[in-house]
Amino acid sequence: MNPPLYKTRTDLERIACEAMRERGLESEFSTAVVRQLAGITGAGSDGSSLVQDRTHLLWCSIDNDDSLDLDQLTACEVLDGGQVRIFVAIADVDALVRKGSAIDEHARTNTTSVYTSARIFPMLPERLSTDLTSLNPDVDRLAVVVEMVILADAAIGSSTVYRARVRNQAKLAYDAVSAWMDGKAAPPAALAALSGLDAQIRVQDGVAQRLRARRHAQGALEFETFQPRAVFDGERVVDIRQQDHNRARQLIEELMIAANTCTAHFLANHGGMSLRRVVRSPERWLQIVAEAKKYGETLPQTPDPLALEAFLARRRQADPLRFPDLSLVIVKLMGSGEYVVEQAGVAPVGHFGLAVRDYTHSTAPNRRYPDLITQRMIKGLLTGAPVAYSPAELGALSVHCTHQEDAAKKVERRVRKSEAALLLESRIGQRFDAIVTGVTGTGNWVRIFTPPAEGRLVSDAPGLAVGQLVRVQLVDTNVQRGFIDFVLGDTDHGA
Repeated sequence: MNPPLYKTRTDLERIACEAMRERGLESEFSTAVVRQLAGITGAGSDGSSLVQDRTHLLWCSIDNDDSLDLDQLTACEVLDGGQVRIFVAIADVDALVRKGSAIDEHARTNTTSVYTSARIFPMLPERLSTDLTSLNPDVDRLAVVVEMVILADAAIGSSTVYRARVRNQAKLAYDAVSAWMDGKAAPPAALAALSGLDAQIRVQDGVAQRLRARRHAQGALEFETFQPRAVFDGERVVDIRQQDHNRARQLIEELMIAANTCTAHFLANHGGMSLRRVVRSPERWLQIVAEAKKYGETLPQTPDPLALEAFLARRRQADPLRFPDLSLVIVKLMGSGEYVVEQAGVAPVGHFGLAVRDYTHSTAPNRRYPDLITQRMIKGLLTGAPVAYSPAELGALSVHCTHQEDAAKKVERRVRKSEAALLLESRIGQRFDAIVTGVTGTGNWVRIFTPPAEGRLVSDAPGLAVGQLVRVQLVDTNVQRGFIDFVLGDTDHGA
């Protein structure tokens, strides 16, 4: 029997579903979820005096162009002495998704939304995640608000957490906001239509850049990862583009890191357990030292984030072409992030990459189950309700969430490979400029630049080195398995 031919977005969706099942993730919602969903008649509501009215603030969301599951809003207030009060509103998903319900059990199984270009596999049914629990424009929604005062030196002076009603007044997108902030485009229509919002965004951007500078001064690491996404025209893959990490993304990233830090502090200050997101001090630090030595650099013999960040910054400036590949090497040597349970009063593990000691995931409860766990714990403390999770239950969930998040990343990576193979399927025989990304005993690997894609070098190629520029010819693709095969053409030995 001839192997199946893969030509369309639908074929990629089929591959994505297979990858989900292979990794122990559910690709479809059960009949019990569908029944529960049918019984939900509207957005969450709560007349409690604990729910403050914050609908008057100039809230906005900034997310991807196609994002519909809006988890957070931001707003700000300028204070005296260079201080700024930042508000981060987080969707109150727990108001509709109760612990132990059918919808919650599906979310607990997968623990995260899985994003592939062919299909999104949401953690929650879309009627919730993109509507009733999403902070959509021009509707009142329940939220958990993290309110922070950021000092002139970017330290967090004070913070508080409370429940509130909020109203998104402008749905904005990263690329359009970033182009406006950089002076390359007019303000997006939703931004221009709201008096004072432009000034708010500028203030938030200024705070974010100060927060970012402070973290980097403390040793936060900045990588450049290779994560291209397919572009479709109907059912056809027509291009693959690398996603830029622009200024608007930095704005949201920094404010969310600050909010997650304040959430961790809130739980610790109230004597509760917390599900922390940590990246441990690298056990393979000496291998990182050896990697730096290849570039004529000397790192300390014990883990030092400041020294590592300085090395990475120098390499990014000296050789931006090869920096994504160096980033990948260092990320692998550092080890993956994980979820752990931490008790108040116990020294935290911390997040080596972000250069923060106290950090939890709390700002994306529509998309990540750990954030929903944290939200339930926060709401319990605010209302005096019993603790939502026992220590044993939280410990088991920390292991499960770490495992499932890793599985989701493997699904996304697997589908990206198939996307690239599908796009390149019609270009067999063509030649491309490439860079060597891996030289191992089992094979050599290259990354081509246009379109951005990685593949294996199947021809004999003695003497190759990582970072070397080469000319390659595409000889085969396998969309089902995500394989792309090249042979060596003309090599630039002087690069």
